[in-house]
Amino acid sequence: MRGTAIAESVKLRRFKRYPAYKESGVEWLGEIPVHWRVLALKRIGDLQSGAGFPDDEQGLMTEEIPFFKVGDMGVPGNERELRECQHTVSKATARRLGAFVFPPRTIVFAKVGAALLLNRRRLLTRPSCIDNNMMGFMPDECDLTWAMYWLSGLDMGELANPGAVPSVNEGQMRDTPAIVPTMTEQRAIAAFLDRETARIDALVAKKERLIELLQEKRTALITRAVTKGLDQNVPMKDSSVEWLGEIPAHWEGARMWRISRAISGGTPAKEERGYWDGGVPWVSPKDMKRRCIDSSEDTVTERAIAETGIKLIAPPVVLVVVRGMILAHTFPVAITTVPVTINQDMKALRFATVVDPVFFTWLFEGIGKRVLASIVEEAAHGTRAIRMDQWRSVTVPLPPLPEQRAIAAFADREGARIDALIAKV
Repeated sequence: MRGTAIAESVKLRRFKRYPAYKESGVEWLGEIPVHWRVLALKRIGDLQSGAGFPDDEQGLMTEEIPFFKVGDMGVPGNERELRECQHTVSKATARRLGAFVFPPRTIVFAKVGAALLLNRRRLLTRPSCIDNNMMGFMPDECDLTWAMYWLSGLDMGELANPGAVPSVNEGQMRDTPAIVPTMTEQRAIAAFLDRETARIDALVAKKERLIELLQEKRTALITRAVTKGLDQNVPMKDSSVEWLGEIPAHWEGARMWRISRAISGGTPAKEERGYWDGGVPWVSPKDMKRRCIDSSEDTVTERAIAETGIKLIAPPVVLVVVRGMILAHTFPVAITTVPVTINQDMKALRFATVVDPVFFTWLFEGIGKRVLASIVEEAAHGTRAIRMDQWRSVTVPLPPLPEQRAIAAFADREGARIDALIAKV
């Protein structure tokens, strides 16, 4: 409430009020300036749906008319205007398919399914066809840029028909009310929004770049600490591992099979009610967004552990994901603080006494991507999986135990500091 009040106060200080207002007659619009009108969209432009696009007509790139599908709105380069297309048709083909050729300056949007909920609006820059999952608004009695902003402010999810698949149709869109200022004001509003959104977009881009730099710094700090140590003057030696390079002379290069034991997981029968919603965390890859695991989205009962053979794993162990699409770009690793069970796409690593588990989580945050490059292969349906025979042979840098703990404390401190900076940005 306080934040809303402040926002309203700032708004009132920045924008002058009109001399008089009136009720719009539309509940969610409230009051509007007395000389503005509330008109159905059909009064300020025309709306029309796209046409079906048979598979055997798709894939041609040399015809004169682009045929945009709903997925093209997400293609790089099409963030505001639809320019990059995957399909084209001739005028004769468009006529045969009954596909309306939309003129340039048409505003298009998704009208059905999950794409509708993304609330994307795009502008056509040349005569084009669109598929039957999309609709086009052709402004007539209004300014194009103002209309683009007005449509962008509509939440299609709230307008959508109820049902399993959200959708809007031409009839309800034509009757959707719009607040219509004078043409002079429309252009002034559009110019204002162009200027302000460009300013904010530039600020967002600057902040996003700063976040990228902080993340790069965080990764570099951790990688250097876990592979080179904290003392920059210590003598070095060749690790004999190409991607690792030199390590401190007093460190070891240890094979995974020598310092750890991998514990497998499993999944109790989903239909067995007595196995689920118990008190024991059942960790799966979706829980691996944290470095410290003390709970999970799913839990199992002690009966499930007793009857299905899945293991109850006491802490501390390090959990890793060994199968899944996530391995295409990162290697999730976390430490447990409570007894857990795990699913079959995970492994729990129990370490020898010469390894500090917290150090190991930081080690694989620093070198995980490099390790994955050599031991992950594509499995069924394009997913990824670690070859466990190769995993056992992975060589990792291993400092003395006191140094491991010092490095872990450094990474805890520096990681938290940079995370706080990222959150602030």
